Amino acid sequence: MGLDTTVAGKSRPAGQRSDLSSIKRWWRTLGGDGFAVLPPPTRSRYTQSDGHEDAAELFATRSLPTGTSFAYWHWQSHSAFDRAGGLKGELYVHWGGDHATVAAGLGDGPADYRVIDGGPQGAFRIDKVTERDDDGLPDPEDTAGVRQLLDRLRSPLVNRPGRPRHHDAPLTAAEERWLHDRLRDPVELSWAAGFVTALESRRALSPEETSRLLPAWRKEYAGRLTAWPAWAALLDALLRHDHEEVWDTAASLGPQASDALGAAPSPRALDILRGWSLTGHPHAIHAWLDVHRAVHGTDPVRTAGALAAELTAHHAPETSLSSLFGALSATITADWRAARPTADRSTAQAFAALTAVRLATDDDLPRPLRRAAARRADDQVAHVREQAARHPGGTEADVLAAADRYDAARDDLLAGTGPDLTGYEGGLGDLYHRYRTPAPADVQWLRDRVADPSTGVQGIAFCLELLLAHGEAGEAELDALLPRWKKELTKQYRTTYTEWRHPLVTLTCLALDLDHPAAAALTAWWAKPKPLWKTPVRLLTHLGAPDEAKAAELWDFVASGADDNGQLMTWVLLRARLDGTHPLLVAERLIGQRGIRAYVLHRVLIGVADPSQPLWHYAVDPRSHSWLRRAQEVADDPRLTDAARAIGLRTAREHYVFRYPDQVRPALTDGQLAAAHAWAEARADRIAVD
Repeated sequence: MGLDTTVAGKSRPAGQRSDLSSIKRWWRTLGGDGFAVLPPPTRSRYTQSDGHEDAAELFATRSLPTGTSFAYWHWQSHSAFDRAGGLKGELYVHWGGDHATVAAGLGDGPADYRVIDGGPQGAFRIDKVTERDDDGLPDPEDTAGVRQLLDRLRSPLVNRPGRPRHHDAPLTAAEERWLHDRLRDPVELSWAAGFVTALESRRALSPEETSRLLPAWRKEYAGRLTAWPAWAALLDALLRHDHEEVWDTAASLGPQASDALGAAPSPRALDILRGWSLTGHPHAIHAWLDVHRAVHGTDPVRTAGALAAELTAHHAPETSLSSLFGALSATITADWRAARPTADRSTAQAFAALTAVRLATDDDLPRPLRRAAARRADDQVAHVREQAARHPGGTEADVLAAADRYDAARDDLLAGTGPDLTGYEGGLGDLYHRYRTPAPADVQWLRDRVADPSTGVQGIAFCLELLLAHGEAGEAELDALLPRWKKELTKQYRTTYTEWRHPLVTLTCLALDLDHPAAAALTAWWAKPKPLWKTPVRLLTHLGAPDEAKAAELWDFVASGADDNGQLMTWVLLRARLDGTHPLLVAERLIGQRGIRAYVLHRVLIGVADPSQPLWHYAVDPRSHSWLRRAQEVADDPRLTDAARAIGLRTAREHYVFRYPDQVRPALTDGQLAAAHAWAEARADRIAVD
């Protein structure tokens, strides 16, 4: 009998269904009684928000009640299947509506699979049913069973903040024998990675296994050592066994080996980490602090002061001091938790907040490090004050005195500073609301960053959008960026998760508004068919120097029903500029209009509440301070119709401040949470009607 495909490394007989086919066949049988399932995803359903938008379209198409519960998986979840449709990991199924209804609708799953319920705030998961022997171990040839075992053994004990090293759950004798047997000759490295990690996370990889795996790893993964999933575990074993080739191996890996060296302190490790840290690598800086402290026996504050002086003297990148402060705060908090093993996570977070407030005014630290502490403390000082009477870090008087010292020093320390533009994009979105009314010092900082040749695409996008939105961008910004646009700004930069647009869109709008000579070249580039990434966002450049022809082209796109990437928001803002009116009044006229998708319009209505800083996120962000504030403003705007205000009220009520307040970022103070609930209670009669 012939073979038609392969599943997880094993041949599947012709005619046998793939996992994907089996799950799809079962999926098509689901639905009914207030429950619906979305069709399997395409790439356009990439996130959970995309899934909820698809559900809204499905309800409209099938005339289903908007309160229908539903389930789906998106394209990121779909990566659980290999190219042949084999299930190589758990398939995450997301949902909306009533959890019990969804759980009942999914049931136990298709034959030979099981549905795992992640609870009211989690996803459901689908996985294969596998067999185990009397020791709870799978047949080594059962790839799904092996994967499930390794998943069970993988969860690490985090004994350094944020950096897992070794496991606290010992292996049974049968498990350890089974894992060692998998590493006997001959061994296929890609297949062996999970076994190596499971053993070494318990410090159980033997010297013989380590010596045998090292040359195989170097040969098979030459030039890309970190592509092997178990490289960190093998490096840990090399250090633990003091292997003669460990230092050459660490040098080949570069700064990515920092965590391993930090967990095995020595003068040699200290010297290597110092070199990497002076280049500004954040992981190296964390490990450098740990190893320096261990080797020299100094307290963390004194150690951090010495390292900060070295970083400053060697002109390390500005972000190095933020990384060093993060390492210092984590170390102090870890020491505090070690002395209080019963302290929970929230208590440790409260102590870390007070630590940032105190370090900002600690004269034993150099000023650059105190400035880094002040930036971190700025989000924390209000929480510290609220918790002063019950704070785990000291008496009420001591805590309030530390907050007072911070408040007195804050403006001087933070003058001319801003967020890390190279970090996690969501972190920048979390503080976007701070720039709704930028101070002169903020504007200057944004301008300086745009003018700085070292600022990357994400930083340019963030800063230029804010400057243009507030009318502060001009020829200086064009002069700074035009020499870079063809080489750097024509690259794809996915902005659908952000409050800002692609930087080349923003730059083009600026050039058009200023009638700059470069506008013609920029517009001509957008008109070319390639690169393909620009096609969905080209029309967003029409907001620059708007006219009726641009408005008509945008409207034709909006009315076509094509996927919206900001075109409706662009049309609303453009129309408002042409008509000399507020964009809210433009948006509300579209409510109920045929061909306008309600969920897109509702997001636009909230997003343009402040035309001097519109929010370009592809959906309402329920964790965001910005989106909550604008939704409240729409709900209370006396210029708007009852229908528009109802959209604002409903959007505000769906915000996480009322549902999952601990997920709002930055974290809410008790006062902010109380104010939000008071706002909702004052409108309880309107909420009931809506």
